[in-house]
Amino acid sequence: MELHSLTKIVTKSKRRIGQGHGSGRGKTSGRGTKGQKARTSIPLFFEGGALPLIKRLPFRRGKGKNKTYQKKPVVINIKALSIFTKGTTVDIKMLIDKKIVDAQDAKIYGVKILGDGTIDQALTINLPISKKAADKITKAGGTIEA
Repeated sequence: MELHSLTKIVTKSKRRIGQGHGSGRGKTSGRGTKGQKARTSIPLFFEGGALPLIKRLPFRRGKGKNKTYQKKPVVINIKALSIFTKGTTVDIKMLIDKKIVDAQDAKIYGVKILGDGTIDQALTINLPISKKAADKITKAGGTIEA
């Protein structure tokens, strides 16, 4: 048998602790004697009862911290605007009057028009609008003021 002809062992065998004196890991199983680390498993990030590092750092400040509290506009698709007649100016007030959006939500969050659906009427839009919706409105002969 020669050294280069031996089969390669890629994985190490599992450490068998607590198997008696002869194993070298009997009795205390390599944990030393007494103390918290000898008795139970403690988290890797435990810092001996001191204030943990994560609690010592300042809060994360600035833009995008709490995405859950950010206000997003009420979304309306172009197909909802088909109820308006040709030449109508569409703004938040008109949408509230036609009961397309809730008055309170529209005033708090604002309204944005997206491009799902089709439109045939030439409308004047006075609201924030997506590029796709803007293309469809200009193709129909309408204008965008906002």
